[in-house]
Amino acid sequence: MSVRVRFAPSPTGFMHVGNARTALFNYLFARHNNGTFILRIEDTDTERHSEEAVKVIYEALKWMGLDWDEGPDRGGPYGPYRQSERLNIYKEFIEKLKEKGLVYECYCTQEELEQMRKEQLERGEPPRYTGKCRHLTEAEKEKLRAEGRKPVLRFKVPEDRVVKFKDLVKGEIEINSRQLGGDFVIVRSNGMPVYNFVVVVDDALMKITHVIRGEDHISNTPKQLLLYEALGFEAPQFAHLPMILGSDRSKLSKRHGSTSVKEFREKGYLPEAFTNFLALLGWYPKDGKEILSMEELIERFDIKDVNSAPAVFDTTKLNWMNQVYIRNYPIEKLTELVIPYLEKAGFNLSEFDKQWLQKVVEVTREYFTVLADAPEYMEVFLKDQFEVEPEAKKFIEESPDRLRVIELFYEKVKELQEELTSETFKKLVKEIGKELGVKGKNLFMPVRIGLTGRTSGVELPVLVELLGKERVLRRLENSLSQLK
Repeated sequence: MSVRVRFAPSPTGFMHVGNARTALFNYLFARHNNGTFILRIEDTDTERHSEEAVKVIYEALKWMGLDWDEGPDRGGPYGPYRQSERLNIYKEFIEKLKEKGLVYECYCTQEELEQMRKEQLERGEPPRYTGKCRHLTEAEKEKLRAEGRKPVLRFKVPEDRVVKFKDLVKGEIEINSRQLGGDFVIVRSNGMPVYNFVVVVDDALMKITHVIRGEDHISNTPKQLLLYEALGFEAPQFAHLPMILGSDRSKLSKRHGSTSVKEFREKGYLPEAFTNFLALLGWYPKDGKEILSMEELIERFDIKDVNSAPAVFDTTKLNWMNQVYIRNYPIEKLTELVIPYLEKAGFNLSEFDKQWLQKVVEVTREYFTVLADAPEYMEVFLKDQFEVEPEAKKFIEESPDRLRVIELFYEKVKELQEELTSETFKKLVKEIGKELGVKGKNLFMPVRIGLTGRTSGVELPVLVELLGKERVLRRLENSLSQLK
């Protein structure tokens, strides 16, 4: 049997990390088993869904490196791959259920359903539809239609039936049909079929072999299994992934910080790091290796190793992982990714060539947690006109020798006939120390303040070599004008 899995998001304009993890696990399972990964768009809720929102899904998956084999933009043997384009297909199967006498029209209003629910709760009973409209006569239906009521279509749930299935993550699960809330709606009053019905038709017709999704769908599975049976379809295997929790062990939500793929991308998490981190939310490789490329994830991934316990979204671990990836990323590629953050921060990069920028990224990247940190650590290389910080001014004012260090450094650089390298810099500073009889903090701190206006930062020999003689002189003139 050839493995066929699907990722079937609703286009809400927001790709939650939970959805992203579901997509990833489906992708890894398909690739590990040389199967097919399908993208299907569940857009039957026409009021909430837009083309822009569909683009959000495409962009998130592409950014994460998840390429699908069949989908709305690629086609395939079992299309169309958007539910809004499959309405005629659903009608055909609704008719089959009508012919079998397994569905009926329900004319109950929202107010009547609320009252039913209220009375059940008052009696201490779990809310469920009572089947009030199950046996309406044609005359009764006609009368209700005359009142302007539009019916929904409900599926007849068998009484007192135990629905069992073996979940690849959770193990054996069984639910009594009495716990399903009564006969459930499969077509809304506007004629639009609902999720539990269309998902069964789509998965069956697309020959889906494994349904891998979040554990919040466990309660839907018995309803879907009853529909598979009613329609004469063979049911797929199910795997329900553990819930993702925030650091306080409550369900991950916006109050825990970023929760959408777009937010993590904008902050400057690398797609490889983000995807690697998501893979470890509920699954862990047997060899304990945590930094894994997509190829390594595909090779190691086994759905049977997914843990049924909730997974905690640990931002500290994600940050650590991102730092590891940043430090080992190809420098040309990393520089390209950093440039938009520098431009957004207001730096004019036209005066710097790409190779020079790459060198700056190379010496600063170890300080980045995310790419959005780049402007903070690269500023010292990019900005020659700066304000000397108050703390730095205070340090210089405490001793006349300290200002003299900057002045002498300026003179020596100006007289320099050779290129200003890190070695030349060390030699000049040594000479100044001997001439003025200063060392340690009293020697190096004034030089740093003269070059950056700050009391701490990157290694000075590295900074000086990258700046070159002309820019070093410009900076020293800028500092001295503020310190004298």
